[in-house]
Amino acid sequence: MPMSQPILELRDLKVSVVSGQSETPIIKGVSLIIRPGEVHALMGPNGSGKSTLAGAVAGNPTYRVSGGQVLFKGEDVTALSADKRARLGMFLSFQYPTAIPGVTMVNFLREALKARRGAEVPAREFLQELRATLKLLKMDEEFARRYVNDGFSGGEKKRAEILQLGMLKPELAMLDETDSGLDVDALRTVAEGVETLRTPQMGVLIITHYQRILNYITPDFVHVLVGGRIVRSGDAALARSIEAEGYDPILKQLGILEGVAS
Repeated sequence: MPMSQPILELRDLKVSVVSGQSETPIIKGVSLIIRPGEVHALMGPNGSGKSTLAGAVAGNPTYRVSGGQVLFKGEDVTALSADKRARLGMFLSFQYPTAIPGVTMVNFLREALKARRGAEVPAREFLQELRATLKLLKMDEEFARRYVNDGFSGGEKKRAEILQLGMLKPELAMLDETDSGLDVDALRTVAEGVETLRTPQMGVLIITHYQRILNYITPDFVHVLVGGRIVRSGDAALARSIEAEGYDPILKQLGILEGVAS
């Protein structure tokens, strides 16, 4: 049986951060394939380029692709803007979600869904979908009436992003340090939400510094990013090894005894 077409394919991707007239190389040649239904975890020490890679894949203009390609569902999207990639079915959760006082989650989600589908969603249909998604995620309807991330706890901000994931139904979900700042209960709640929303058509990329979220979402593949390059790949056992021993054994094998090249 032929293998399914990749949701995401990175071909020797190189990315620089643009600041004024200068550029700093961060991603120095990453190749990666994510197929429908697969969960990939991208791990690495602080400063290794994990969030930069996710931002570049999503089309963040702060980053410049200086080499290689980003293919999404077989289409070269390297030159596409972030909004066009999102409409095609990419989703990126943020490590530090922004508050939007005065804009309710309901209105925010309806506009996001309109942009995703390219047409206005009838109010009745939208509310039915919203209530069904809230019920699926075991969230109270009152949550959707609050202003986006305004006064939210760390756990609530991450749950808001999982709600967005459930409404937008992307083919690629990139979760950038979703476990950051969460206590054990909040982490379990967010992880259960991701597991609930997973489908055989969706590819998932979990970006994390620690292994703990992978106790709740078992990855099919684990990749270690150091100095802008993937230096190790394996299965969930690789994440458990990092949890037990840290990154030092890998860094020592690479000849990096102190710090990580950015």
